[in-house]
Amino acid sequence: MNIVKLLIPVAIFLFFAGIRIIRPTSRGLIERLGKYSRFANPGFHWIVPVIEKMYIVNVTEQMVDAEPQEIITNDNLNAQVDAQVYSKVKSDEASVKSSQYNVNDYKEQIVNLARTTLRNIIGTLTLKSANSERGKINSELHRTLKDETTSWGIEIVRTELKQIDPPKDVQDTMNKVVKAENEKIAAIDFATARETVADGEKRAKIKEAEGIRQARILQAQGEAEAIRLVNEAADKYFIGNAQLLRKLQALESALEDNAKIVVPAGSDIINLIGDMAGIVPIERKHKEK
Repeated sequence: MNIVKLLIPVAIFLFFAGIRIIRPTSRGLIERLGKYSRFANPGFHWIVPVIEKMYIVNVTEQMVDAEPQEIITNDNLNAQVDAQVYSKVKSDEASVKSSQYNVNDYKEQIVNLARTTLRNIIGTLTLKSANSERGKINSELHRTLKDETTSWGIEIVRTELKQIDPPKDVQDTMNKVVKAENEKIAAIDFATARETVADGEKRAKIKEAEGIRQARILQAQGEAEAIRLVNEAADKYFIGNAQLLRKLQALESALEDNAKIVVPAGSDIINLIGDMAGIVPIERKHKEK
């Protein structure tokens, strides 16, 4: 009776000590005396304490950092390179077993494999091409890791190249080049704007010159029209009086030089001048000697 009272607490203790609960994000491997026994899905499980042991494996996607490292590029520059690898253990029994029994600490092995692969890839590229071909490097890194981890029971979801940083002196030089290029573009834009303004001013001056030219043409046409009208008037009013017109022109030329001309009274020229000025000549009486 005393033995039964003693065994009941021990049994209760062993029962609670063997309870295992597995979440949906994990799977379990149960070993009995160091030998694989059975697979544990999410839910309630009980193992024999001391005799059996459960190893819980996370099957969700996880990230491992490949850690920064210096890699000598093909143009002999020491580039600082870092990458991240996203992977997860497949949830089936065979894959979970492989992640524990086929590889020792698969996370650490992924890191080492990623670092080695990056050295092999970037070592064949120049620093400039490595920076411009990040997508290609990611693809090749992902393919290599996927092929090498096939027997590990894990899936390489994706890889991301975080950085490819050149040495500080090279970075300073590259920054100066970028700055100079930006200043060049700004100078070209400024010159283009000035050229546009100058072209506008040129077109405005051309328009102005065309306006002046057109005004002068119109003025000349007006003067030509006035001359034509004068000629028509001369032809109209002096027909048959060419000799009289010639005398008038001679008189006009003489008066320009302040010359004194004695014109006999009653001559045609006096009548012409009088007609033009609206004056009626007064006849002078001469005394006969």
